[in-house]
Amino acid sequence: MLGQESPRELSRQAALGSRKVLLARSGFGLVLALSLAGCAEVQEATGVATQQDLLQLRQEMMTAQQSAQRSKGDADSLSAQVDKRVREQTGENERHVATLTRQVDSLNDTVTTLSSRVDELTTKLDTMNRQLRGAAPAAGATATTPRPSGPAGGPTPGASAGTPPGSAPGPVAAVPSRPTTGSLQPQDIYQAAYIDFSKGSYSLAIAGFREFLRRYPDHELAGSAQYWIGEAYLSLARGFTDASQNDKASESLEQAVQEFKKVQANYPRADKVPTALYKEALALLDLKQPALAQARLQYLVDNFPRAEETSQARERLTNLKAAPR
Repeated sequence: MLGQESPRELSRQAALGSRKVLLARSGFGLVLALSLAGCAEVQEATGVATQQDLLQLRQEMMTAQQSAQRSKGDADSLSAQVDKRVREQTGENERHVATLTRQVDSLNDTVTTLSSRVDELTTKLDTMNRQLRGAAPAAGATATTPRPSGPAGGPTPGASAGTPPGSAPGPVAAVPSRPTTGSLQPQDIYQAAYIDFSKGSYSLAIAGFREFLRRYPDHELAGSAQYWIGEAYLSLARGFTDASQNDKASESLEQAVQEFKKVQANYPRADKVPTALYKEALALLDLKQPALAQARLQYLVDNFPRAEETSQARERLTNLKAAPR
């Protein structure tokens, strides 16, 4: 009958249905397996990526640490340089301050010395003024002394007719005294400069003798003043040598040579010419110029055979000629 199926057909349909169910289950399992496999791969890939990120982070951290260490080293080096520069600058400032302090002390000493000179000159001036004021009344008294009367008690010749015999004539005008503000004498300036030299104030002595020569270039003491200028420079050179200031010592020696030369050049008849020649030769020897020193000594011996320095000059010449070249 249509609409009714045979058992065989039913069995076949049932078998087909079972196959479909099996196929469906197999497909689902396959899908599930594939899904699980994909998840595993994803997890594995995720794990690899995470390890790479960690390695990269570690590398970045190490790089950052190295950079920080380098920066710290640079900062320490810069700090050390700054500290060194500060110390050097501080030391330089201290040396500069010490130099300025010495200069100020030297200026104070100079001011003190100048003040002493002014006091000495003022005292001398006051003494001279008192002497002049004391001499003025004496001159006036001499001018008003009565004149002797003429012969036989008669009136003095030239006296007025109304003057009684033997009486003093009218007072005569007194000699005017020297102004109290008069200038110093040349000898006073020379003596003041020589006192400075004797005290070891060579710079002041040089200034004083130069002032003397400026005012009185033709004075009889001019040659001696020029000689003492050279002697002052020679003394300054010795002081610089003792202080191990060789450059300043050489400069002072060269200046001494020039000043000693001026004695003979400007004042050839001065008494100090032979002494200046001998001292010039000594300065040249200190300057390691034996040939020039020998020439000056020979000139002294040839032109001033009777001078006191000539015997010493001969001894020096003998030693220079015997010295190995």
